[in-house]
Amino acid sequence: MITRFFELAALGLGGWALARLLGLVDGATIIGPLVGIGCWVIWDGVRATKVTTWLQSRRYNQPPKLYGVWGDVVERSRKAFRRLQRRAQDRQRRLEEFLSAIQASPNGVILLDELGRIEWSNQAASDHLGLDPRRDVRQYIRNLVRSPAFAAYVAKGDFSESVLIEGPNAAPDALSEISMQMHAYGDGRHLLLSNDVTALKRAESMRRDFVANVSHEIRTPLTVIRGFVETLQSLQLSEVEQRHYLELMGQQAARMDSLVVDLLTLSRLEGSPLPTVGEWLEADQLCTQVVSDARALSAVMGEGEQNILVETVSGYRIAGLRSELLSAMGNLLSNAVRYTPVGGDIRAGWRSLPDGGIAFVVQDTGGGIAPEHLPRLTERFYRVDRSRSRETGGTGLGLAIVKHVAQRHGGELRIESTLGKGSEFAIHLPARRVKKIPA
Repeated sequence: MITRFFELAALGLGGWALARLLGLVDGATIIGPLVGIGCWVIWDGVRATKVTTWLQSRRYNQPPKLYGVWGDVVERSRKAFRRLQRRAQDRQRRLEEFLSAIQASPNGVILLDELGRIEWSNQAASDHLGLDPRRDVRQYIRNLVRSPAFAAYVAKGDFSESVLIEGPNAAPDALSEISMQMHAYGDGRHLLLSNDVTALKRAESMRRDFVANVSHEIRTPLTVIRGFVETLQSLQLSEVEQRHYLELMGQQAARMDSLVVDLLTLSRLEGSPLPTVGEWLEADQLCTQVVSDARALSAVMGEGEQNILVETVSGYRIAGLRSELLSAMGNLLSNAVRYTPVGGDIRAGWRSLPDGGIAFVVQDTGGGIAPEHLPRLTERFYRVDRSRSRETGGTGLGLAIVKHVAQRHGGELRIESTLGKGSEFAIHLPARRVKKIPA
């Protein structure tokens, strides 16, 4: 106010002096203040215009150079704008961090407006539902998710439970299921959450199949044994017939025993801690032992034997559990003996790998395996030919055990096969579990 007073006083004095110069001596007292006020109004209007132009330009960091009251207004406005700008930047940063966190979530998140149009979605939701996060903004979700189950779910309006729909990658031979649920928030808006439950459904299906398979595998030999027991109890049989029936009962009992042993082995592998790198085993000794067992099995199985050849690199030690490695290697060789015809060739031994690791490889000249069966060979109780597997005494758990042992030792099981020519099974172990014996 003091500044304005001095401004008015200076302009009034200037107007009075101008009136005197123009010869208006009598009216100088009145005209002087009027001229001063007019000049001050014009000058103040110019400064106000500068301030208004600055505010409209939104260039808050480039304020006009003004003094007095308007300079104070500009400075206070600039500081206020800077505070607002810092708050806006802080909120924007928090929003970006929040959206980044949602973007990293494995669950799908879609924000819908009051009309059911997409406002924002993360990448997981796009993968679950086949959406494009940019192209599909402002599109109606009901037009993009064409599942009848989802349409009925939205039409019903009861979102207390989730709904299951087929995923975009679903196929007759590939299960894909997405769980979706909507939650109301704000003024008529909805939050749509999606979750890929394919793995859970597959695990549940495997659990049911596992229980069914175990029940079936145990029921079959029990039925045979019960039938023979009833026959021995009800019929007068010769000593030769009794001995024959008892041998068959013994075979079925041995089959059940093998099944129980394999189930206990799988349970122990899944529940025990991973083997350490404390015990170093001679690779040659492991190979010699399993090859000896395989030759014994070949000798007692049929009318002739297979040619089991050892082709191995020597001078290696392996860090792991002897019992698990012998079990996995023995399963591979016993499978080769069971499925290779008499007189066929079986090659077994260690091979060094380019990355410094080592692999136990078993090759056979059996009938081979069709390509469509290879991905499922390590599933429990999966058999390419069920009748053939029962004839050879397999439980359907051998390759599952091999796979678990390989993974517990940081490696993997690799399978290659050509129908009609034979198969190759290899347990690959990493370099950190292999040590070369000095010459």
